[in-house]
This record gives sequence, C-alpha cells and structure tokens, in this order.
Amino acid sequence: MQVVILCGGKGTRIREETEHKPKPMIKIGGKPILWHIMKQYSHYGFNDFILCLGYKQHVIKEYFLEYAHMNSNFTVNLSQREVMTHDSHPENWKVTLVDTGENTKKGKRLTMIEPYLVGEKFMLTYGDGVSNVNINDLINFHDSQKKKVTFTGVHPISRFGTVDCDEHGNIRSWSEKKQLEAYVNGGFFVINRDALDCIDGDCEWEEEPLQKIANEGNLAMYKHNGFWHCMDTFRDYKILNKLWDDNQAQWKIW
Repeated sequence: MQVVILCGGKGTRIREETEHKPKPMIKIGGKPILWHIMKQYSHYGFNDFILCLGYKQHVIKEYFLEYAHMNSNFTVNLSQREVMTHDSHPENWKVTLVDTGENTKKGKRLTMIEPYLVGEKFMLTYGDGVSNVNINDLINFHDSQKKKVTFTGVHPISRFGTVDCDEHGNIRSWSEKKQLEAYVNGGFFVINRDALDCIDGDCEWEEEPLQKIANEGNLAMYKHNGFWHCMDTFRDYKILNKLWDDNQAQWKIW
C-alpha cells in the first residue's frame, strides 16, 4: 500500500524554521521530521511514498536526489565523471515527488496525486506529526470497519496548565500541560480510493470531503492512546529535539 504525505504547507506558525525550508524538512536529531515519519511506515514494510509538494518544494526534491550520496561514502572520478558508492543506506524507498502547488488546499492536493496511486486504498498523513501508532493494527481496524476513511484519533498535550475547581472557585487540582482526554485528528489515515470522489475543487480535506463522508456513515476513528506530537510551533521543535537527545523519542520504533 502506498503512503501519501502532505508536504506543501508554509508552516507560518514556525517561521523561525520555515523561512528557508518547508516544515517537513525541519530537523529532529539531525534528520528532517519527514524522514522520521517515513521511517515509521518503513518499519512496518511500507516503502512506496508519494509526497504532495508545494512551498519551497525544491528543498525536498534536492534532499531525495542527493539522498544516496549524502548518506554513503563514495569516490568521485572527475575525469570519467563517475561516482562509485562504497556502501548503501538502509532505506528501500520509492519516493514520488509531485508538485501540487504552493497555495493549494489539501483536498485538491489529493486529487492531483491520484494518477500516481496504485490499488484501491492508500494511507495518508501530515508531514509534521510523529507517533508510535501501530500501522498494521490501524489497517486491520480500517478493514474491519468497512468504511471509506479511517483517521487516527490521538490525545494532544495541552499547551496550557489545566485546573479543576468546584462551584465556588476552590481549586481541587492543578495540572501543568497534561495530556487531554479528548481525541483529535492526528492524521495517519487509511483511505479507500473512491473517497476521493467526495473532493470537489480546491477545498480542505478535513472540511467538506470528510464532513460528507461522515454524514454518509463512512468515517471511522482508530483510537491511539500512545505517543503523538506535531511540530506546529518553535516550542514543539524544542520539545521533540529534547526527547530525541534524551533518548525518549517514543516514535523511534525502528
């Protein structure tokens, strides 16, 4: 099954890092967050990727064009214009990079990559979120539900301290930035290809298309109670890099 990753947004809320590169190329532990996401899928045997590119797409294209050389030792014979690679990187990836426009909304991006899809279902996720969700369990759940679309519901970490108080304003408990009990859309979709028929024009995937699919009774949520974190702000950038540096990166399952 192919994995589609949305990589076209501008990441305006983390402008400190996205001034010169797209958000999926922001690094955690010296590697782009996009690499971390792809490593997770690859761990479960999914190595065929389609990347929906937009903002500063040349950075991502150059990264994969040079990937083998930048991750291997090699000899350059300048007179013969030959490059001899002495070892190989562990990734057995096939990566299709598609220009879906700088300002295109996510729904339209999906229709633009449809010619590159093979098979009747595919996976989709965002290029800025890491998790330890079990991909095989997610697919099995999708198949058992017999819905057009399954998304992964996750518990986000509150950006603010939360309090519990009685009717008189007396504080019963105080929790600093705890994990919220509610589920939100964390990406990591499994999608039947015919769900793309619900996309009409340049629209956001999470708005009209998913609303229509939900109204039809064709949307399911896979509950993931484990780790999930998106890189939405510079604060998230620091948190994820600290987790990696401290060997507490729960998404590192490979």
